[in-house]
Amino acid sequence: MTTAAWFHGFSGIAGDMALGACLDAGADIDEVRGMLERLPVPGWSLEAEDVLRSGIAATHAVVRVGESSVVRTAEHIAALIEEARLPERVRARSLATFHRLAEVEGRLHRRPPSQVHFHEVGGVDAIIDVVGTCAALEVLGIDEIHAGPVATGVGMTRSAHGMIPVPAPAVVELLRGAPVAHVDVPHELTTPTGAALLSALATGWGPLPAMDITASGYGAGTRDLDARVNAVQLVIGTLTERVSLVGDGQPLLELMVNVDDATGETLAHTIAALLDAGAADAWIVPIVMKKGRPGHLVCALVDTASASRIAEVLTSETGSFGVRARSVDRWPAARSFDSVAVDGHPIRIKVSPGRTKVEHDDAADVARRTGRPLREVVSLAEEAARRRHRDHPSDLDFDPDEPA
Repeated sequence: MTTAAWFHGFSGIAGDMALGACLDAGADIDEVRGMLERLPVPGWSLEAEDVLRSGIAATHAVVRVGESSVVRTAEHIAALIEEARLPERVRARSLATFHRLAEVEGRLHRRPPSQVHFHEVGGVDAIIDVVGTCAALEVLGIDEIHAGPVATGVGMTRSAHGMIPVPAPAVVELLRGAPVAHVDVPHELTTPTGAALLSALATGWGPLPAMDITASGYGAGTRDLDARVNAVQLVIGTLTERVSLVGDGQPLLELMVNVDDATGETLAHTIAALLDAGAADAWIVPIVMKKGRPGHLVCALVDTASASRIAEVLTSETGSFGVRARSVDRWPAARSFDSVAVDGHPIRIKVSPGRTKVEHDDAADVARRTGRPLREVVSLAEEAARRRHRDHPSDLDFDPDEPA
């Protein structure tokens, strides 16, 4: 049986809200504290406060810390997590979350992810929120994480770099490809920490998956909002179906244009632009058009919420006079996330039944750093993953020896 957790961010999500929802759903706070105490980070406390948000009972996870000005790098935080000797899934999920943050912040500030300096998300409270959420998910026995549309607010918010728009640039990047719901509330509803947790851990986006519900909870935000429950909902249950073409899939749109006058360079740039704009996937198919002219069918798989924006990118980049669309359903294969080390450098991997997939960007970065050929780095990472899953088969929620 696979135990799944579904986060419903109808009023957004932050790190403390995710942790509060897990505690509200039944995660024992003493067990969570016990794992957090392994971190070589002193001067913090974690409490769970029972609160009401617009009349709904919720749990507010309150983290109190002594420090206020320590700025940590991504490598420093990863070292803290590795030193803690946490349970494997807690370690992997925590590292994956901070790696996603470093990856996005590095892209935004044009520096390597390992050299990113975390300000707000590098504080002890953010570390406790992230590792605490991963620890609470482990206490609850969660095998898979899913998420519904994530609400974002409007306006401006203050950061270490000054005033920035809402949603924050990091939130926009982290939620690329995810369903996002605009909410006309003048507050930052989704924070980078909350977005990173979903971006790194969610294996599926969309409505509540088919499950036998066993528990639920609400994680409260700090403030009360007018006419809106400021909380994230968490629903836990055992999945009643695995990957199946029976029942509802994830609803998406397939956008298409026919092109017969674009160069290879233009087409390659178009695919990159579509993915940068938030397309879940993009591809090109050679076709024969009228009068026997060779051409290309350029396609993008998108969420309905981002369809108009991505359609504009598709037409402007290709020069097409129009775009077609059709509704499709997608059944993403179940996968788990982990990381391995090659020559001391972390490399993320995705593990699904019958396959281990190495994150190309990580492998390429390690190849540049070590001077090893890329194919050798990939081979070493795959072997490290196979060795780990041979030694710890219980970490998988499927049989690694079962044919795909």
